[in-house]
Amino acid sequence: MKEKILEMLQLQNELNSDTNGPNWREDITKNGKIINWKRCIYMESAELIDSFPWKHWKNIEADLDIENIKIELVDIWHFIMSYLLKFHSPLELTNLIDNLKDSKSDIHIPKKWEFEDNKKINEYLDIFEELMALALIKNDSEPYQESLLETFFKACDSVGLNFDDLYKLYIGKNVLNKFRQDHGYKEGNYKKIWNNKEDNVIMQEILYKNEDIDFNSLYNELENIYSKTVQND
Repeated sequence: MKEKILEMLQLQNELNSDTNGPNWREDITKNGKIINWKRCIYMESAELIDSFPWKHWKNIEADLDIENIKIELVDIWHFIMSYLLKFHSPLELTNLIDNLKDSKSDIHIPKKWEFEDNKKINEYLDIFEELMALALIKNDSEPYQESLLETFFKACDSVGLNFDDLYKLYIGKNVLNKFRQDHGYKEGNYKKIWNNKEDNVIMQEILYKNEDIDFNSLYNELENIYSKTVQND
């Protein structure tokens, strides 16, 4: 497990350096843009909450998007690691994560949403709103960092996202993030919808069909599908 944790931290460090420049730990990009990792966490948490059918005024028979919740948690994981890497070496942080990764939630969200589950929506959303609230706190103490990690892993447990699945999806999203950057994401030239599907969904489909796929093979598979999509457009 520690090897997987360390690998994710190293990949995140590389991604941050490639995307934002060598001074990203000082909360500024190579282009002079301010970085606020906590804001990233609470904004992604808000997007996650929108995967629940919580809106009483709109599409009241909407279903739960459990797979998107997992992807949003992986996005949050990118930002939590980035935030914590400002204060710890990858090795130090590996030990901290290893101690908290098995944190369990008292709430378990159903994979198949029934209309009666709407009565429990506040209960189901509580852990994600707690994560959002933590990200709004202006505190960087070690107990605070531990609380942020513990709450994140409880949120993962509530939707059945175990550590191995988090690792697999993180590797997939890391490849996708690199792919996006290489294909003009920051410049606004990248197409996120491929054949009427979001690229996140395409990435997940590839992972589910090829559980042992490695970084380079996944990148090449995305390249193959994307190039055909661009040609068709």
